[in-house]
Amino acid sequence: MNAPATSFRVATYNIHKGVQGIGPARRLEIHNLGHAIEQLDADIVCLQEVRKMNRQAAARFHRWPELPQADFLAPEGYTAVYETNAITKHGEHGNALLTRWPVLRKTHQDISDHRFEQRGLLHVAIDLNGHTVHTIVVHLGLIKGSRIRQVAQLREFVEREIPPNEALVVAGDFNDWGARMRYAMNAMGMRDSSDLRGPRTLTYPSRLPVAQLDFIYGRQVEPLASSAPRGPVWARMSDHLPLVTEFSLSKQ
Repeated sequence: MNAPATSFRVATYNIHKGVQGIGPARRLEIHNLGHAIEQLDADIVCLQEVRKMNRQAAARFHRWPELPQADFLAPEGYTAVYETNAITKHGEHGNALLTRWPVLRKTHQDISDHRFEQRGLLHVAIDLNGHTVHTIVVHLGLIKGSRIRQVAQLREFVEREIPPNEALVVAGDFNDWGARMRYAMNAMGMRDSSDLRGPRTLTYPSRLPVAQLDFIYGRQVEPLASSAPRGPVWARMSDHLPLVTEFSLSKQ
């Protein structure tokens, strides 16, 4: 008799470094983002454009958190895993993963394609009720050629580091207008719920979404449904909406 399936929820969210607006209108949204992430109630939260520290922003905003943003945003009981992708004049930022499940190990790889865009992938192995679920957080480049080469690097990493029979989720901001990277992801055995069940879930720009730039792909898991919360509150916090996908994982 087959064992019951294990369901879990994954969210991906480009938080725009916790700040929104331009020039004098720039405002700090990191506190609102903390409440928002808690409301998502996801087992795994993949974050992009996360500040470890930034001296300029800390001097400008009097409520700038003392903790690195990944630790500040982690709901109670969650583990925060962060790796830097970019080092700038005033600080550094990168990808993060928050999870309510135990972390087994983590890996980071630089996938920068040129010196003007510093990019990386963050791999975290998670123990989900006795099952190992590998999660990779990505933020791909703005140039199509860069994205193609970065997905090729992703594939090499997966083939080298992750056993083919273990569950894998890849999530993040793919900057993928028209879902053109889907073909390469499908060739890796990765599927998302939009691919299987219909129209894409629009995530960008947050005020009036016209495109899906954020994706959650899975292998050895079954994507059940995807959604993106909408409304004035979500439109205010970042230029992206979060994407949330429900998966089922069959026990062996």
